[in-house]
Amino acid sequence: METPLSDECFMRRALKEAQNAFDREEIPIGAVIVADNQVIAKGSNSVEQLNDVTAHAEILAITSAEDFLGSKYLTDCTLYVTIEPCIMCAGAIYWSHINRLVFGAYDEKAGFSKFAPSILNQRINVTTQILETDCSQLMKSFFTNKR
Repeated sequence: METPLSDECFMRRALKEAQNAFDREEIPIGAVIVADNQVIAKGSNSVEQLNDVTAHAEILAITSAEDFLGSKYLTDCTLYVTIEPCIMCAGAIYWSHINRLVFGAYDEKAGFSKFAPSILNQRINVTTQILETDCSQLMKSFFTNKR
């Protein structure tokens, strides 16, 4: 299992993905998937670019990791995401059998823990609030600029 120091390192990689989304005027959420202490997949929110409501950072990263590993199951992987996953993404996390989820900031409006806190497999290890201030500040900046 990764140490807290590597959690911060991988969350910084997810933040780079979120910044990529921000730069493309997408809601700034980024994700990376790690196996054996190496990033094997990444994703940034691409809903507007792809004109696809399912093109969330987590979904794109999960699909990429499954392609990389040649398996629909990501049992030995950790997903790092800047903002708490929504219900759709939590369902994908459940079905892909990711064994660890690390996220930066809670999403009080659309996060899975508000609407379906038991959606994840009970065996998944969840770590929260890694680089929380950095993750939430990027979201706040995005929406401040939109208003």
